[in-house]
Amino acid sequence: MKKAKEMPQTRINKQRLRSTFEELVTIDSPSRHEGRVARYIESIFREELEASTHTDNSTGETGSDTGNLLVRLSGDPSRPPIFFNAHLDTVEPGMGIRPVFDGEAFRSSGDTILGADDKAAVAILIEVSRILRECNMNNPPLELVFTVCEEIGLLGAKALDTSRLESKAGYSLDSTDPDILFSQAPAAIRFRVNIKGRAAHAGINPEHGISAIRVAATAISMVPQGRIDHETTANIGIIHGGNATNIIPEDCTVEGEVRSHNEQSLKRIQDEILAGFHKATNQYKTENRWNNTPCPPFIQSLVENDYPLMSIPKEHPVIVTACNAARNLGRNLQVDRTGGGSDANILNGKGIATAILGIGMQRVHTTEEFIRLEDMIASAELVLEIIRCWK
Repeated sequence: MKKAKEMPQTRINKQRLRSTFEELVTIDSPSRHEGRVARYIESIFREELEASTHTDNSTGETGSDTGNLLVRLSGDPSRPPIFFNAHLDTVEPGMGIRPVFDGEAFRSSGDTILGADDKAAVAILIEVSRILRECNMNNPPLELVFTVCEEIGLLGAKALDTSRLESKAGYSLDSTDPDILFSQAPAAIRFRVNIKGRAAHAGINPEHGISAIRVAATAISMVPQGRIDHETTANIGIIHGGNATNIIPEDCTVEGEVRSHNEQSLKRIQDEILAGFHKATNQYKTENRWNNTPCPPFIQSLVENDYPLMSIPKEHPVIVTACNAARNLGRNLQVDRTGGGSDANILNGKGIATAILGIGMQRVHTTEEFIRLEDMIASAELVLEIIRCWK
């Protein structure tokens, strides 16, 4: 009979993990204001855990009041280093968070988000680091990357100088189910279309005007949106324009995004959306001239790459190690793909293989956000076992 693999003897300190998380979420850290929480985290690693820390000079690119925080914990130099990533910023409403623990799960008091996205990940990495020190585990060298401004465009990760990292692979803790690992995530673009119509008095001579909002509405009704196929989504999320109800609106701006696991589909839907705006504009053009200039409406479009495609082969060590670690814990880790973007997209794009681990956060970006302590513990256990198995 085959002998079962001996389980690690490390145990998560449940009360300490809870206290760390509660302390973290009460420190306000909306995007671009992560300085206080970064200093709190740095003090734990430098003063308590005697780790080396470094804050980069990315503030000029992100606009944050602090840079990304890199923490290094020493380990067996004969083993390859590994890194873990979490982000420090939270979405709004995220000021004055008061966590409530009901004996099973954390919630906010109801008028703010909770901030489990992504401070539960930070708390988990702090607890894991404490256990490594207390148990004197033979761990590989560890690097912890705490980024800023993730919620407003992954700005911290984009500004991160990955040449400072010794690790070539690792994990981002920024998802829901602790028994799911994401190895694939879509690429995404953002687009902005500015429409120029012609102003006129809406009551006296509306026939002289061309409504930029009407042109936008026509275009929006024509272009692909929602779930396009099993790989691709598109959304128009922002529209603004006009100055007063008695003026035919001369200006309108529309903003949106396209995401896809297929880069050809991404480009195709992007082109279809822009073509729709051009087609709508042409419907409202006339042969008339106004003040001896070409007749509006006109459009101006801008497309920006938001983040690159992420796709890690199933045989890569970050996938194999995580699955083996889960089995050692008696768990089945499901490898899947996500429709969201995260720091992992950027890190993969910079040549650092990064899979996404779940931590249990639910209903994120809402005032109904919650997280179960047991899910945080399960995530911490998996991180510890990944570290133990890494080679």
